[in-house]
This record gives sequence, structure tokens and C-alpha cells, in this order.
Amino acid sequence: MLAKQLSVFVENRKGRLGEVLNVLAEHGVNILSMSLADTTEYGLLRLIVNHPELGKAKLTAAGFSSLLSDVLVIEIPHKAGALQSLLKCIEEAGISVEYMYGLSMDVNEAYVVLKASDATQTEKVLLENGVKTLSNEQIKAL
Repeated sequence: MLAKQLSVFVENRKGRLGEVLNVLAEHGVNILSMSLADTTEYGLLRLIVNHPELGKAKLTAAGFSSLLSDVLVIEIPHKAGALQSLLKCIEEAGISVEYMYGLSMDVNEAYVVLKASDATQTEKVLLENGVKTLSNEQIKAL
């Protein structure tokens, strides 16, 4: 199942990240995972949130440049080698991983957010290999 990732372009200046987070908090948009990458002029904030469409709408209304994109949130066993095994299946199918970051972890399972060159094909490969992906509704329940 594909999930929605909220991405926000954030200028590299004092307090700007806090402004983004305030908008989300004011509207009950809870952050489940985030990744921030920067360049000299701006940062790219990638978020998995409980209400991605609401988050985007409120950020846009507040003057932030944001977008929604499809990603896969993947449940993998919390053991050594599990991620490598998963990535091998994707690589063997000729799919490129564009980026990934962790979502959350409990005692038994770990979760990663993965953006691939072909999300639909990647999802098919994962399902064929018994890998569970999460929907937005399942993410909200974590």
C-alpha cells in the first residue's frame, strides 16, 4: 500500500523549522517520522504525518511550499540483515531506491519509509517477498 509523504521546502534561517512545526501542531497534524536534508539555501523536510492532506493545505495557506508524494512504509523484522535482504529484492527487480529513513521501532518490528524510482513495481516486489507495507490508516494507528 502506498502512503503519502508531506515534503516542505524550508529556508535556512533561524526559526523557520519551528514555524512549520507550529502550523502542523496548531491543526492537530501529528508527526510520526521526519527527515531533514539541507543545502546552502534551504532544507527539504520530509514528514510522515497522521493527516497529510490537512497538513499540506494548512502549510500552503501559511505560505510554505509543500507537496505530497507516494512512498512505501515498510514493516521489516527487527533483526540484523532484514533491511539488506529487503533491499536485495528491490535491486534484483531493477529498481532504484531514491531515499529512505526510519519511521519508528518497537521490540518486534522496525519501519522504514522508502521512495523508489517505481513505487508500484516496488510494492509488487515487496508483496511477492512477503513484506508488509502500511497504508495511511495503519500509520495513524502506530
